[in-house]
Amino acid sequence: MRFFERYFKGENKILHKNDNLFGAFADFKCLSQTDTTGGLPSRDEVAEADTWDLTYLYKSDNDWETDFVAWEKQIPQYMQFQGKLAQIDTLAAYLNFDLVFSRQGEKIGSYAFLKSAQDVANGQYQEMTARVQNVAVRASQSSSYMRPELLAIAEADWQKLIEAPALSPFRLNLERIASFRPHTLSGNEEQLLAMLGEFAAGPSKIFGQLNNADLRFGFIKDENDNEVELTNGTFMVFLNKPQREFRKAAFHQFYKAYDDHKNTLAATLNSSIQKDNYYAQARKFDNALDAAMFDEEVPRVVYDNLIEGIHEAMPALHRYYDLRKRKMGLPDIRFYDTYVPILSDIKMHHSWEQAVDLVMESLQPLGQEYCGVLREGLLTRRWADRYENRGKRNGAFSAGTYDGLPYILMNYQPDIIEDVFTLTHEAGHSMHSWYSVHNQPFQYYDYVIFVAEVASTFNEQLLTQHLLKVADNDRQRAWLVNREIDSIRGTIFRQTMFAEFEKLTHDAAWAGEPLTVDRFRDIYGSLLKRYFGPDFAIDDELTLECLRIRIFIAGFTSINTRPGFRRPLPCRNASSTAAKKNATNIFHSLKAVAARNRSTCFAVPVSTWPSRNRFAPRCKNSPHWSMTSNSCCNGLFFHHEVHEGPRRFFRKE
Repeated sequence: MRFFERYFKGENKILHKNDNLFGAFADFKCLSQTDTTGGLPSRDEVAEADTWDLTYLYKSDNDWETDFVAWEKQIPQYMQFQGKLAQIDTLAAYLNFDLVFSRQGEKIGSYAFLKSAQDVANGQYQEMTARVQNVAVRASQSSSYMRPELLAIAEADWQKLIEAPALSPFRLNLERIASFRPHTLSGNEEQLLAMLGEFAAGPSKIFGQLNNADLRFGFIKDENDNEVELTNGTFMVFLNKPQREFRKAAFHQFYKAYDDHKNTLAATLNSSIQKDNYYAQARKFDNALDAAMFDEEVPRVVYDNLIEGIHEAMPALHRYYDLRKRKMGLPDIRFYDTYVPILSDIKMHHSWEQAVDLVMESLQPLGQEYCGVLREGLLTRRWADRYENRGKRNGAFSAGTYDGLPYILMNYQPDIIEDVFTLTHEAGHSMHSWYSVHNQPFQYYDYVIFVAEVASTFNEQLLTQHLLKVADNDRQRAWLVNREIDSIRGTIFRQTMFAEFEKLTHDAAWAGEPLTVDRFRDIYGSLLKRYFGPDFAIDDELTLECLRIRIFIAGFTSINTRPGFRRPLPCRNASSTAAKKNATNIFHSLKAVAARNRSTCFAVPVSTWPSRNRFAPRCKNSPHWSMTSNSCCNGLFFHHEVHEGPRRFFRKE
């Protein structure tokens, strides 16, 4: 079930802007426009124009309640199809009912989640999200017979079944069901797994409430001797300060809060890893990584080759750290020295409106429709929730829905240029969703992170090229080159380190090794030494960051974003010399999305992918490329993703 997969399973696809450039400091890019002196505003103190407009989903909480009650009452209808799915008409009726139920659930779940995200300490919206989750799990149990029943059909009869015209809208869904044959259990076993749905979401919930609502970091003095509240947002402000003493003080004070809660955080991460391993073992995979890659339809060799390739390239990264140390005139280089620009005297300020104008200028190669829709969404239709408030979810994400707007959560800071890049990144995701919604039926509009990052990082590349073009002098251009290097460093190298940490910790737990605070820190510490190099000074507190990285609670999400980042790099120069042609290709990619697809027109020939995707639809304007597809109906989500999930919160961030 799509909405459940997105909002209740595995934290984060919030990742994709947040956990790249700033690495483990994923959430630190969420910065407030409000004066950092003193505390943050409460939610009811935020101007309406600066918030997202959720009335496109529901006009009021009462309207939501009415729909929720009606939706919940539909659960028993799943039972009318049990034992009859070998009949074409019954199976078609089941799939259509499931599709409608999922679509209603996405709308209901989206509203509850977004309301909760704007203030995670609001008990009313926590209750609403919990109620949605409960209904999803109960529906999962009621429909748990689907996959075992279908896979009991003889192969010859199965082929006739899926070729029936009445089932043509769901053929890709049915093909994917067949691909899960080795990992499908009996009806009773599937029902037992489905019953664990709410338990499986526990680690994500605990981490989210602790990190977003309960942790307090105290106050700290800035260079003007003002008392500033240290938050996930203002922390990044301090890491960008030219004066090292402020960066250092903020770093140690910030991690003091995580040190005080390290045992709780370690227990939460361990529970998440044990959950991943449990589902992998129950579904007869050799390990949790294989289960995650199978779910994404990404060959395991992609994971292994990326880690191996990054290991070979690390000497270049180590030389960059040495260069940064020398150019900044530092006696040693530490983690809190890696985010301030080397040319720290260059200051940039962009109000929200100025940032939108800058983004629009950079996206001109994508044409009037793209820029017109996006500008209206960011300025007048209130797609975005702009600034930080107390209790607001950290980070930035895009949350596209089929029946609402492609919403964007930001925590925008006008004095941080990186937030302008975050804005164009999330805008890329939202426009991807917008084009998909306007060109695909519900069952095929979704997409996986493996391709989602193409649309977002391509926008970042266009912004970089535009800023280089309009830069006034070589120092500004050098600053932008520095920013580009840091983006590659954070997005490719750092995310690969995260992926390696996930593999090592899941393998250790699979082998029966206890994962304690000390063991987590040992594993992460060894990776820090490898990735940062022998001449990098690593503070002891830095080993705690493995306990506060949201995506580790999701399980194997970092790996799927890296190919998405690499693909736009060779495209960016072509976009300026053959803009119209490339824009046409991009639009074909954004429109020709299939549910949980892995490749788009940017990607690789379909012949190179496993044969189970041979029925993927082709973009009618790109006959040599194919989009892979997986199901988005409850029949799949309720039997696999609803409790195991793609281990992520959002695909697009």
